[in-house]
Amino acid sequence: MTLTDILTIAAVLLAPLVAVQVQKRLEVFREERGRKLWVFKTLMATRAANVSPDHVQALNMIDLEFRGKRFKPVTDAWKAYLDHLASFPKDEDEATQKRWGEKRVDRLTTLLLEMGKSLGYEFDEVHVKKGVYAPEAHSQIENENTLVRRGLIRVLYGDASLSMAIDSLPIGIEEAAEQQAVRKSLLEILAEGKPINVNTHSTARESSNT
Repeated sequence: MTLTDILTIAAVLLAPLVAVQVQKRLEVFREERGRKLWVFKTLMATRAANVSPDHVQALNMIDLEFRGKRFKPVTDAWKAYLDHLASFPKDEDEATQKRWGEKRVDRLTTLLLEMGKSLGYEFDEVHVKKGVYAPEAHSQIENENTLVRRGLIRVLYGDASLSMAIDSLPIGIEEAAEQQAVRKSLLEILAEGKPINVNTHSTARESSNT
């Protein structure tokens, strides 16, 4: 048996095993890429709603899915963005908070650009920042929900109280029964067509005496 025959037999025997291993590697690669694409697409779709649960979940999966030297620019951009998110100036004035918000958008844009580049997507900075549809109604609803939650928290912690206005007080059982009897009598009189006599003289005398 020649060397060629031996190699041919070995190739025939090993070909199915090699094919199985290659197939497994391809499946693992597709699954890993699919998870990375989910993170990227979710962040792109929710970049105008940075406090939505899907957006936060995708951010927290970056360290898990984008590992290795190849994705170092992505993880570096994520670390810079995370550090900025942790530095919100809640005790500062509105102008300072606005500048913080503008810088947050810049950091998120850098993260998305690096992530897209690593996955074969090419976007420009202006498209990532401006090319998003964000209805004003969504922002209004989110702000109103925030105000409601804050108000409820203040009430629960005793920092605020609920204002109440009472238009009328409930009457007793006896008074309610008397009113019911009067209404019933009036309905019976009206139903029979009888005239309703009003004693104006006694009313006048009572008024003059008072």
